[in-house]
Amino acid sequence: MKRLTAIFLALALCLTLAACGGNADSGSSDNSGGSANSAGNNTGDNSTGGQQTDSVTPPADEGGIAPTQIGSLKGPTSIGLAHLRSEEEASEAPAYEFTLEADASALLAKFVNKELDIALIPANAAAIWYNKLEGDVVCLDVNTLGVLYIVGASDSAGLSVEDLAGKTIYLPGQGTSPDYVLQYLLAQHNMSLDDVMVEYKSEAAEVIASLAANPEALGVLPQPSVTAALAKLEGYHVLMDLTEEWGKVCDTGLITGVTVIRREFLENVALPGEIDKFLESHAESADFANQDAAAAAALTEQYGIMDSAAVAEKAIPSCNVTCVTGQEMKDMVSAYLQVLYDLDPASVGGQLPADDFYYLG
Repeated sequence: MKRLTAIFLALALCLTLAACGGNADSGSSDNSGGSANSAGNNTGDNSTGGQQTDSVTPPADEGGIAPTQIGSLKGPTSIGLAHLRSEEEASEAPAYEFTLEADASALLAKFVNKELDIALIPANAAAIWYNKLEGDVVCLDVNTLGVLYIVGASDSAGLSVEDLAGKTIYLPGQGTSPDYVLQYLLAQHNMSLDDVMVEYKSEAAEVIASLAANPEALGVLPQPSVTAALAKLEGYHVLMDLTEEWGKVCDTGLITGVTVIRREFLENVALPGEIDKFLESHAESADFANQDAAAAAALTEQYGIMDSAAVAEKAIPSCNVTCVTGQEMKDMVSAYLQVLYDLDPASVGGQLPADDFYYLG
C-alpha cells in the first residue's frame, strides 16, 4: 500500500507539471496543450470548479460482463468520445462506462487504482505514466493533434517566431506542452526563453485574464480556450498557429492527446477483438465530430466536456480530433516523444518508452 501511494504521489506531481493548464469558459481541462498535460495536457478549463464523474450504466449484474471503464478530461481530447457515449446510452447493454474529470490528478488516481481501464491523456503524460508504472501502460491511438495558438490584441498578419523576441508571453503552466512547444520553436529559430519574457500562469483562464489586463502581451492557448478568449476579448486575434509553425521546422507532427490502456486489462481481461472494436468505435465517433460539429457540440455540452455548445461548435473544426492507430500511430508518437526527449528528457519521464508501449493490433 505504501508503494502504491508513493507511485501515485510521484505520478500526480509529474502530471501536474505536464498538464497544460486550461480552465476557460470553454470547459477545457486537458488544455490541450497537450502533451503531457501533456502532460497533460494536456489537456484545462474547469469552469465548473471541480471534478465531474458520470457513468453510462451501473456495473453488470452478477454473471454478466462488466463495462469497460473509460476516463477522460474536459476539453478537446474528449470530443471524439461524445458520439460513442451517446450511442452507449441508447444501448440496452452498453459496453462502456464513461468518467469525465475536470482534474487530471483524479483521472490518474482512478487509473492507478484500476478503476479505469482506458484513459485519454496528453501524449507525453502517457510516456511518463509508462515509466512510472513500470510499463503497465499501452498506447492505443492518437486522439487529438495540435491545438495550440498564440493570441494577441494586434491584428498584424504574418507574425513570425522571430517577432516574438522581447515580447511578454503568457503560458498555461511551466513544464507543460505549451511550454515545450514554445521552447522547441524558439530553439529552431536560434532563440531561447531568454529572448522572450515568459510568465507562467496556472491555467488557460488566467492567461485570458492576463491578456485582458495587458493588451501588449501575447498568450499561448489551446483550443477551445482560444475560441472562448476571442469571444471575451474584443479586438483580439489568433496571431500564430503553433501547429503550422511546428510543421515548418519539424517532420514530426504535433500531438496533443493519446488513448492508453492498462496492460493488465489488455492482456488478461479484455475479450478477443474487444480492443479493436473499441478503436473502430472511437474512430467512427471522431469522424462524427469532424463531420457534424453542431451535433457533436451539443453532445459535448450535454456531457460536460465543454461548457458551451456555441463555443464548442466554433472550436471543433480547429481541435484536430482524430483517431490514428497501428503502425502510423507508433511512428507519429515515437517521433514526437523523441523530439520532446531531445529537448528535455524529463518531459517524457526520463526515458523513451520501449516498443511494447505501442498497440499494433
